[in-house]
Amino acid sequence: RNQTTPIQFEIYYREDRRSRPISYSLHIAMDKQGRPYVAYERLRQRRKGQSLGQPFSFLEVSHGHGFAWAGEATEKEEGNRKIEVNLEDRRRLGITTLGNLAEHPRIVAFREFLEGWYLSYFIPDLARVLPVAGAQKHLNRTGDNLANYVQYMERQHSQRFTRVLERVAEKIPGIQTISHKRSDDGCLLLQFNERGYSDPFYAADMSDGTLKMFAYLLLLEDPDPSLLIGIEEP
Repeated sequence: RNQTTPIQFEIYYREDRRSRPISYSLHIAMDKQGRPYVAYERLRQRRKGQSLGQPFSFLEVSHGHGFAWAGEATEKEEGNRKIEVNLEDRRRLGITTLGNLAEHPRIVAFREFLEGWYLSYFIPDLARVLPVAGAQKHLNRTGDNLANYVQYMERQHSQRFTRVLERVAEKIPGIQTISHKRSDDGCLLLQFNERGYSDPFYAADMSDGTLKMFAYLLLLEDPDPSLLIGIEEP
C-alpha cells in the first residue's frame, strides 16, 4: 500500500535431502489500469557438483518474455535445449503454464510443490453441522467435512485413528477420553468424555476451542499430509 515498486517474493526449497536446492523469485507489479501482473519470475538451481558460485537460471521471464531450459539437468548442461518463452497473459505465472509440460520436469515438480500447500481457516460452527455421509480423505479449509474426515480415518486407518484419539485426549485440558460410535443412520458420532461428567458430550455441544484443537491435531496426523500447512489465526 502506497508503494510504487513491485512486491517481491523469494522461495527457497529442496524436494528431498538428496536434491539440490531451488530458489524461486517472483515480482508483482501494477499496470496503468491498476491491475497486478507478473513483472519478473525466475527459477534457479546449482549445477550438479557445483557448491560455489551463482546458481543457474533454468527459467527466467520478464514482463511475459524470457527463456526456459527443457529436459533433465546433467553434469555438463542444464537441459536438452533452451526455448524462448512468450506468455500472452502477463497476469499468469510462467510456472503455471510450463508446469503442465512433461519436458520441464523441474518446473513441474515446483508447481506441484506449491499446489500441495494447505491453508486451514477452521470454522467451528461448520464442523458442528453433520454433512452428508461419506468418507473424505483430507480435512478441507473450513473444516465443515470434519465428520467425513473422521469417518475416513476410522475406516482406512482404524488403529492409527484410535492412537490419535488417545493423544488428542491427552492434549485437550479437561478431556479424559474421546470415543466414537455409529448412529442408526450410519453417521459417526464423536463422544468427548470430560472430567466431572458421567455422560459424554458430542461435537455439537463442544466449545469452539476444543473443536479447533481436535481438528488441528487430526490435521497434523493426516497419513498423507500436505507439503506445507498454514493455519490462519489458530
